[in-house]
Amino acid sequence: MEHKQLAAFPNDFLWGSASAAYQIEGAYDEDGKGLSVWDNFVRIPGKTFKGTNGDVAVDHYHRYQEDVRLMAEMGMKAYRFSIAWTRIFPNGTGEVNEAGLKFYSDLIDDLIANGIEPLVTIYHWDLPQALQDAYGGWESRQIIPDFVAYAETLFKAYGDRVKYWVSLNEQNIFTHMGWQIATHPPGKKDEKLFYQVNHHANLANAAVINKFHELGIKGKIGPSFAYTPQYAIDSNPLNVLAAENAEELGAHFWMDVYVYGEYPIVGLNYLKAKGVAPVFEAGDAELLKSAKPDFMGLNFYQTATNAWNPFGGVENKDSYQMNTTGKKGTAKDSGIPGLQKTVVNPFVETTNWDWTIDPVGLRIALRRIASRYRLPVLITENGLGEYDKLEDGQIHDDYRIEFLKKHVLAIKEAISDGVDVIGYTTWSYTDLLSWLNGYQKRYGFVYVDQDETMTGTLKRIPKDSYYWYKAVIATNGSDESLLK
Repeated sequence: MEHKQLAAFPNDFLWGSASAAYQIEGAYDEDGKGLSVWDNFVRIPGKTFKGTNGDVAVDHYHRYQEDVRLMAEMGMKAYRFSIAWTRIFPNGTGEVNEAGLKFYSDLIDDLIANGIEPLVTIYHWDLPQALQDAYGGWESRQIIPDFVAYAETLFKAYGDRVKYWVSLNEQNIFTHMGWQIATHPPGKKDEKLFYQVNHHANLANAAVINKFHELGIKGKIGPSFAYTPQYAIDSNPLNVLAAENAEELGAHFWMDVYVYGEYPIVGLNYLKAKGVAPVFEAGDAELLKSAKPDFMGLNFYQTATNAWNPFGGVENKDSYQMNTTGKKGTAKDSGIPGLQKTVVNPFVETTNWDWTIDPVGLRIALRRIASRYRLPVLITENGLGEYDKLEDGQIHDDYRIEFLKKHVLAIKEAISDGVDVIGYTTWSYTDLLSWLNGYQKRYGFVYVDQDETMTGTLKRIPKDSYYWYKAVIATNGSDESLLK
């Protein structure tokens, strides 16, 4: 719909940015921290771009006060960050590491002192290696009580100061990449195990949300989902059906469980027919239904377009190729015979990593979530990964400003449509280590002198986009000249 006048952003709108512990902190073995699966996975030849790792990353662990100062100067209202499980429990369970607990306490205090709302992500992929070794990590139901115990420690330590919590970040991504296509730890390709691992993660998510509410923490908690809205390439009913299949198995399959505690009917029936549906044990169904998130976290980067894919058509194992090099046009179509295949959308542009640029898709995502789940939405990630070049000590990233302004406008349009949007934390605040793309793929408002040699000075330099976002925040998004 088109509006003659757009609604204003709420006065308490959380304008912010985001990060993840492994991608920024460094200090991977300092102050009692244990090893995560990522600390080991990056050492397997060929797994990351030019062997890059997070041993130093951008050294946020030692420079967090400088980073918070830059946030404050920007006028940021919120900062989403994750806590490294192995800083709190080096072995995943057992005795608390007080130094790790103190680091995040100090960070939270510094943020609050500067008027910045801390948004804590409990799990952003860095599983303790000790738990992977002990029982296979997410492959075992033992992960559920261990995860709850870890989260409860955080709730009790920081619940007096942290009002917003993200339980799991992009469950659909870490399970898919870890157990379907083997690009993330533990690097397996086992479809049935993937769906069982995902089921365990659903149970852990539900259990943690329940624990949060049982403790009476004054705040809100919800999962953060990487949502790629699915389109049909045209109005051919088979192509529309293909898009429906992709939406069912790529979106409803997660968000329905988060909100309703049930897997979607068509998706679960499909998995049962294939013999890969997750195994339920006594109490699973009740646990899933008992947990109610307070919001839906949305990580939005792109949309996908689909066409019908009959048996004998495009299959992931034969054709799928992710672009992790930044060489535009190297990604290949993916598909599941009998369900759908991805095709090029002629109406949208793409990044150098072949991700579609579709701000209208963000509005569509927000509306779909609001209508299907009747929950507020916190946009926990959205941003542009690109090559940034330092020129005379400055970074002129007009392309990032163009990307972000269109997405901010789309949020404003969704609010005008009636969607309850809590906030917008872009990805990312500083440049950081991209899991598979190294340091060449930059997302931040703040440039960090670090590259694949991992020998940079780590100097921080605000980009042009930093000052643009500062102006947006200062006007609470009301200056439409900044959005056009």
